[in-house]
Amino acid sequence: MRYLIILCLAVVLAACDSNRVYEDFNDMEEAFWHLDSIQTFSFEIKDTTKKYNLKATFRNASSYPFYNLYFQYTLTDSLDNVLKQQLKQVDLFEPKTGEPKGSGLGDLFDHSFMLEEGYQFESPGKYSLSLEQYMRRDTLPFILSVGARVEFFEQTD
Repeated sequence: MRYLIILCLAVVLAACDSNRVYEDFNDMEEAFWHLDSIQTFSFEIKDTTKKYNLKATFRNASSYPFYNLYFQYTLTDSLDNVLKQQLKQVDLFEPKTGEPKGSGLGDLFDHSFMLEEGYQFESPGKYSLSLEQYMRRDTLPFILSVGARVEFFEQTD
């Protein structure tokens, strides 16, 4: 029931977001992110005159056994050409205190991490963003969902 309430709240809040081009989440089976479970998100870019932010989003339970998360992201075009690929390390909990980071409700926490800021696509078309966990474990417990977000880049002065 708690997951349903959080999902409904997220949908309502997301509906008010005019910067969003694409956003999707994949729920992890039994709250485990398996090493061989690469999460891929496909989206379409129509306007190449604009710049975009690419983000990875994660939802974890407070029982997640580490303070950080290593993952690799890969951005590919419709011909599977790799445009960007990088290994990232992000903190889900404060390393010294163990306090959860991100926004939370109860024992669930949502995190959004910038992958590319102000990225400009060279041509319109379909693209894919893949996320792969790199924690050296076959199964990573208490990662509940993995997502991707593409939004218009807004430069602040």
